[in-house]
Amino acid sequence: MKIINSTKKNFNNLLNKLLLQRKNKVQSSSVSVSGIVKDIKKNGDKALLKYEKKFNQNKTIVPSSKQINILVKSLNEKVKKSIDVAYDRIYKFHSLQKFKNITYVDKFRNKLEYKYLPLDSVAIYVPGSSASYPSTVLMNAIPAIVAGVKRLIMINPGFKGKQNPAVLYAARKCKIKEIYSIGGASAVAAAAYGTRKIKKVDKIVGPGNAYVAAAKKEVFGDVGIEGMTAGPSEVTIVCDKFSNPEWVASDLIGQAEHDKLAQCILISKDKKLLQKVKMQLTKQLKEIPRVFVARKSLINNGILMYVNSDKKIIEIINKIAPEHLELNIKNYKSYVSKIRNAGSICLGKYAVMAMTDYNIGSNHVLPTNGSAKYSSGISVNEFYKRISYINLSKKGIESLGPSVITLANYEGLVGHAQSVIKRIRRK
Repeated sequence: MKIINSTKKNFNNLLNKLLLQRKNKVQSSSVSVSGIVKDIKKNGDKALLKYEKKFNQNKTIVPSSKQINILVKSLNEKVKKSIDVAYDRIYKFHSLQKFKNITYVDKFRNKLEYKYLPLDSVAIYVPGSSASYPSTVLMNAIPAIVAGVKRLIMINPGFKGKQNPAVLYAARKCKIKEIYSIGGASAVAAAAYGTRKIKKVDKIVGPGNAYVAAAKKEVFGDVGIEGMTAGPSEVTIVCDKFSNPEWVASDLIGQAEHDKLAQCILISKDKKLLQKVKMQLTKQLKEIPRVFVARKSLINNGILMYVNSDKKIIEIINKIAPEHLELNIKNYKSYVSKIRNAGSICLGKYAVMAMTDYNIGSNHVLPTNGSAKYSSGISVNEFYKRISYINLSKKGIESLGPSVITLANYEGLVGHAQSVIKRIRRK
């Protein structure tokens, strides 16, 4: 991992360069999928099945209830119970995020209302084939359920006609009735535009590879997508002389094993601790199955950073705007109010990012690549639309109308002014 020192003159330039290098790698990984999207729009299920056979060796778009039952029954009971625990905790926390409608009546008896309505239909994209994530089902579906989304579908690529049992169990736990064994750009296009077998949706959420991300951008405007950049994963950890280097190294590896483009940054005022963590990384990398992915991530995108002041550390955190931030330090309370940019913040030595990925209750679909500066993670809000209702009284339009007429005429919108004048002109 690269080691940089905040006391050096070129520190800021070097940090900016390293962050930009990784950002460019992420952006350059985006691909063109317009051909696939056009093919699905034109040829529907026929094209969808063609891509499934090509990429997933899959011959079925809609798995039967019997297939799903067999796979769910095959799942280890311990895994089922773990999913149940996660479901309950995520549901409880997200149920607190419900919005209240607003009603306001002014002195003229004009009535203004602001109401939250759930979306009619949403597709949850859950990665599959070589790896499957039941936690992703829960993190995307539960906020939609709490919001009251009427129709929820899951698109999840299987391999050779088989989907992951844990993913299917999580979908059943979320009462998702429509499950499709499809993936990639073609699956996104099918959900966006519909086919004979798949009815189109209003919004598509959920993480995926470069093809999925590109397809979501391609169909945006015809359907909604999340208002953030989600992936590849990131963690920034701040530690001090009281931190356990073995724990800190394991946190970095836990993030690095996600993806070769994942970014792990460690910041400390203690040079000795940075060296101890570096030694632990070498030792612990040998102990995980995804060693190749994690090592590649740490070498290409990892940064060990010596920073000599709390003020500078906070400034750097806000510049990075990390997806996950761990404040593994004794005085974390002095940092919290000054940190403006982060997807989620783990406070203290026991609050580890890996826990938040599963059953703590907060959501793990978070903004990455600096987008935490202007966006937030998935929440119940993602599945609402908001409508304003306006009821004006006669006194209200007569009292406020003259000001509107003045402004409309000033802007050259005479038609606006006239539509008000006609209502307040006395016969």
